[in-house]
Amino acid sequence: MGCECSKFALCCWTGQSGPIHEAQNPDEEKDEVSDLPAFREFTFEQLRIATSAFAVENIVSEHGEKAPNVVYKGKLENQRPFAVKRFNRSAWPDSRQFLEEARAVGQLRNNRLANLLGCCCEGDERLLVADFIPNETLAKHLFHWDTQPMKWAMRLRVALYVAQALEYCTGKGRALYHDLNAYRILFDEDGDPRLSCFGLMKNSRDGKSYSTNLAFTPPEYLRTGRITPESVIFSFGTLLLDLLSGKHIPPSHALDLIKDRNLEMLTDSCLEGQFSTDDGTELVRIASRCLQYEPRERPNLKSLVAALYPLQKEAEVPSHVLMGISRDGETMSLSPLGEACLKTDLTAIHEILDTLGYKDDEGAATELSFQMWTDQVLETLNSKKKGDAAFKNKDFRAAIECYTKFIDVGTMVSPTVYAHRSLSYLMSDMPQEALNDAVQAQVISPVWHIASYLQAASLFTLGRENEALVALREAAILEEEKNAAS
Repeated sequence: MGCECSKFALCCWTGQSGPIHEAQNPDEEKDEVSDLPAFREFTFEQLRIATSAFAVENIVSEHGEKAPNVVYKGKLENQRPFAVKRFNRSAWPDSRQFLEEARAVGQLRNNRLANLLGCCCEGDERLLVADFIPNETLAKHLFHWDTQPMKWAMRLRVALYVAQALEYCTGKGRALYHDLNAYRILFDEDGDPRLSCFGLMKNSRDGKSYSTNLAFTPPEYLRTGRITPESVIFSFGTLLLDLLSGKHIPPSHALDLIKDRNLEMLTDSCLEGQFSTDDGTELVRIASRCLQYEPRERPNLKSLVAALYPLQKEAEVPSHVLMGISRDGETMSLSPLGEACLKTDLTAIHEILDTLGYKDDEGAATELSFQMWTDQVLETLNSKKKGDAAFKNKDFRAAIECYTKFIDVGTMVSPTVYAHRSLSYLMSDMPQEALNDAVQAQVISPVWHIASYLQAASLFTLGRENEALVALREAAILEEEKNAAS
């Protein structure tokens, strides 16, 4: 089945004039999903709390704080993780246009998309809330891989799934996708590629649809400054080149290589032996058709999906296997605290928290100046001391009362106090109050694994098992990262 690049070069170029062969797509299902929450408008305060005040630790955009519009990870009330994109203050001056665009894109629901769940438009703030997709971007897996290059079968699957996503959006009246590139494609918990919904919305201020190098933009956009559905096809062609080469090659250079039959420079050397001559020939031909100079000569999305479908390989192998990604619950290794939370063994949790004490409060508790040592502060500290004694002696009602006095004064902030009161609530059959305190502990200390573990224990007690497992896995990851850094 495998072929050498030199053999591939002799037979891959069949000219640019022929139409793409529209093989029948046996899977006409559009993969619409109904289990997602309806689009909603959030308050800025809700998103501030959900992202721990937009903590640096919650930034997930690849360029971090340097990105003009930063993406954060947060959690909704039901513990569902989400991504929130916070635009710079000059991005969307027309609030009505922003809301109209967001509401329209928010009606789309499809398994091929990272769906838009909501937005926020308050004052100068413009934010979008979308599915959180946990397993990095295509750019990361294709250009900056750590352990293994992306397999040929997975690259073909990415091409098909993105084409299906674009076809779905077009059918729903959203044919324009702005700046389609490898950073816009993310991999979900199952390893399946999803197209970011953010590219379906255009920055109204500068009118730019492409932020990448001009060498990668459609020729008609350079002439007119306008994006059309055919421009999206051109960008899809550049994406196919990325998948074929494992590099970001300018389309003009790639077309020259194809015309000169110099495909050794175009094909990723890591793919040697993974694809047949016919498959390589067909993918190059599809890409070439997408990159035609005249927009009217480019194929439509329906024909692209039909052409890519028969190229799929190892269709029975799940994406997470091809990608080498472990899914939730498959390889989760739990510490004694994690095991105790999984079993809701409150006695074991208490023993661990009591032993830990306030070791994790460093840098989180408020420092007090000499002038602040008033009688009120001394009384507050005394309440905390009494709460600690009651917690140690398993007098949980008294612990709740004392910790509440400490918290209500508000002079000092301690995630451990919230953790102790959370467990005290659990011991007192008050799981919702326990969950609220565990969430508050995480607001104070966003990457503290104890807070997530207590959220898991509270959710298990409330009978919300799926949400509890999400919190448990997050806690295990945070604990592993903490141990690795120490």
